[in-house]
Amino acid sequence: MSPTPFIPRSVFPPLDSLPRSYYLGHHAAGLSKMRSILSQIDMVIECRDYRIPLTSRNPMFEDALVGKERVVVYTKRDLGSGGSKEAVEKRHSLLTTYHSPSPVLFSDHKASGDIRLLLSHLRSASASRSNLTGSHLMVVGMPNVGKSSLLNALRGVSLNKGKAARTGAQPGITRKIGTGVKIIDAEEDGGGSAVYLLDTPGVFIPYVPDASAMLKLALCGSVKDNVIPPFTLVDYLLFHLNLRSPELYSAYCGPTDDVATLLDATARKTGRLMKGGEPDWEGTAMWMVQRWRNGFLGRFCLDEVSEEALVAYGMARENAPRSVNQMRKVGKEALRERSKLRRSNAGS
Repeated sequence: MSPTPFIPRSVFPPLDSLPRSYYLGHHAAGLSKMRSILSQIDMVIECRDYRIPLTSRNPMFEDALVGKERVVVYTKRDLGSGGSKEAVEKRHSLLTTYHSPSPVLFSDHKASGDIRLLLSHLRSASASRSNLTGSHLMVVGMPNVGKSSLLNALRGVSLNKGKAARTGAQPGITRKIGTGVKIIDAEEDGGGSAVYLLDTPGVFIPYVPDASAMLKLALCGSVKDNVIPPFTLVDYLLFHLNLRSPELYSAYCGPTDDVATLLDATARKTGRLMKGGEPDWEGTAMWMVQRWRNGFLGRFCLDEVSEEALVAYGMARENAPRSVNQMRKVGKEALRERSKLRRSNAGS
């Protein structure tokens, strides 16, 4: 008798109690500062995480920074470019077409070719402005999408200089807008002026209406790891691993939809045990999340990028609230609805 084939979950169970915000004081202050200095900025570089190309968009940037020339850079390309060459090329083509006429680039900050391509675009745009005081750019994005790493890479490749911005695995390293950092020297023959880049704090949105979006942002590190329980994060990771292939975690455990089984097996396999030999589930969960973030448990996108998904995304974008007050209002209404539902279920 042949064994029953493993059939993974087709949907992740809804989590109504999941936190839906990570909008902190320095996020609000950073967005306000961006608005106040916008008149001094020639171009905005908007960074999005390649693994969540749709979810890592912040609609507040579009209103706050309206009217400025923009280039969209999908960072951490190396962590999401698994799969066939054809699939990756189709994804790039769809996203490039979607953002038109704004230019789109896909970047791995450790790949000098990617950085040189972006530098070439920035240099050409700067030369067309003929600004005697240099071009002044601003990099924006959700927390921990790689803005500071991109700045350091641009400076390192262009000027062969060390880091100018602090980076880290957790969001919130950059909390204030600093002074402009030179990333391109002026050309001696007068062909182009110097280019300066302002790093900015990552700005989260005041309310995330979709629980799966919050899980994606948390799994990619856009919120601190204590906001959503590690057990929940690794369960969501397991759901996505199974949609690709259980082989991705076969070094630790056989195919399973039970996150407790996965954590128990992985803790014992890697020696993550507490007193008495009990498995350290929480520590193991965070270890597995970090393994995925660093590309050791598969390199794939959490967002679907297809023509249908982009149409649905565009419709949602048009209807989504963009201001802080609008988003907070939507969040309060949703909390009231969830409270009513819980009371109704408790009374039935």
